[in-house]
Amino acid sequence: MIRQALFFLAPRRVEIRGEEIPEPGPGQVLVETVLSGISPGSELLVYRGQAPQEMAVDLTIRALAGRFTFPLKYGYSAVGLVNRLGPKVKKSWLGRLVFSFQPHQSHFVARTSELFPLPKGVTPEEAVFFPNLETAVSLVMDGRPLIGEAAVVFGQGVVGLLTTALLSRFPLGCLLTLDGYPRRREFSRKLGAEDSLDPTDPQTPSRLEEDLAPQSGADLVYELSGNPTALNLALGACGLGGRIVVGSWYGQKQTAVNLGGKFHQGRIKLISSQVSTLAPELSGRWSKARRFEVVWRWLKEIGPADLITRRFPLEQAGEAYRLLDEDPSQDLQVVLTYHS
Repeated sequence: MIRQALFFLAPRRVEIRGEEIPEPGPGQVLVETVLSGISPGSELLVYRGQAPQEMAVDLTIRALAGRFTFPLKYGYSAVGLVNRLGPKVKKSWLGRLVFSFQPHQSHFVARTSELFPLPKGVTPEEAVFFPNLETAVSLVMDGRPLIGEAAVVFGQGVVGLLTTALLSRFPLGCLLTLDGYPRRREFSRKLGAEDSLDPTDPQTPSRLEEDLAPQSGADLVYELSGNPTALNLALGACGLGGRIVVGSWYGQKQTAVNLGGKFHQGRIKLISSQVSTLAPELSGRWSKARRFEVVWRWLKEIGPADLITRRFPLEQAGEAYRLLDEDPSQDLQVVLTYHS
């Protein structure tokens, strides 16, 4: 059987290739993809050639083995239909809608342990947000917001918006967000931000300082913009003893971070957050399986399908990446669609 798969060949060059797909073996099934989501963060780093080539793609997901070297299959948000069973697989799997961390491709063979059946009431359009919402859940867990705290989120892409949606459920004292694109700021307010500011507006620093004055600065800041220069803005927003959770992956992008002033005197904490693992201090009580259960619950609660702004057939994936690269202001979540 031949499947169609997306390959990153070089910076800003992708191609759809046909490749032979094996029959499912013992404990495996064949899944026909219905939707897959493009991550405008990590995938654009790959598309632009900004991912560190010596770095492993993911040490915890079998389908993403290897390094960030071209040619490369990438992506990690696929929803599909199980349409063939291998030996020793229960017949109840046949015809089930499932989510899996898989690259963009029309079909894939996977172990049943690598599949997540969609719970009742969760649509494919919601399930495609599973990885980004898991990231948002991980960010909130690592930030540990407290009642009455002032929280600020830099970056309102999909992960930033989902993080804002979760934080808005906490009894915070204040929740502010920042993003350079009006459409994202509009969605941010809808999802619970008290206000969403433009970081490029000269009036924003003074407005931010005024809004945070009752708490003498932010207690908790998230840097989710993907822009390393935002770290200095995050430092500026923090109050004494505040903490900054860095969820952005910058790839090869670098910047000068001012650690000589407010950071040092203000005893500010910089926290790295990455969804592939759990924070060691949480691992005694938490597992990935438990976190997955939380994600499914909040997919139903938030209902993020409205964040899908455009759909492209797999054959037009090159156009999708080009538009995301050249004009990110127009889209939030872009998905690829598939047909038999």
